[in-house]
Amino acid sequence: MKMGDSPKDEKIVVRIQKKPEQVSTTLLNPDEVRRFVQEFVSSWIRGDITIRFPTAHELSKKTPLSIAFPVDPSVNAELKIKEHYIDLLTTIAGIKKASAEEQQQAIADVFKMLLMFRTANRIEGKIISNDLEKRIIELEKTIEDQRKLIEQITGFLFKPKKRKKKKPVQ
Repeated sequence: MKMGDSPKDEKIVVRIQKKPEQVSTTLLNPDEVRRFVQEFVSSWIRGDITIRFPTAHELSKKTPLSIAFPVDPSVNAELKIKEHYIDLLTTIAGIKKASAEEQQQAIADVFKMLLMFRTANRIEGKIISNDLEKRIIELEKTIEDQRKLIEQITGFLFKPKKRKKKKPVQ
């Protein structure tokens, strides 16, 4: 400070450094997980895949409670697994009212079930990608357009020509 300057005239310089954006290190982003779940559920609903849920018999082998209780709790467990799956699907589909967080959690839970079923060889059939379906539809449309063009071309090429009648020579 110079003599005669007041402390009010002093300038303070503040430098703000921006934090670098954090890059996600996850293998799949939330949109990809959502797409997998959508394809999985769509394939199941269409019947392209079959999920073999654990049966009461399988569940009874794993729980020693079946000896202690006269009512088989594994039957209830089998139903609860299926009910839980259907409950998650209705949440994802928007049939069951849920917040955005609950829907995201339901998608994550169905994705975990997909992994569990696939790991345990409980999924039969193929999960057909929606992209593949769209590509097949486009191919079918292209083939149909080409078929129409071929019919037009062959019709033009092999169309009987009109012959001019020759006048008899007199």
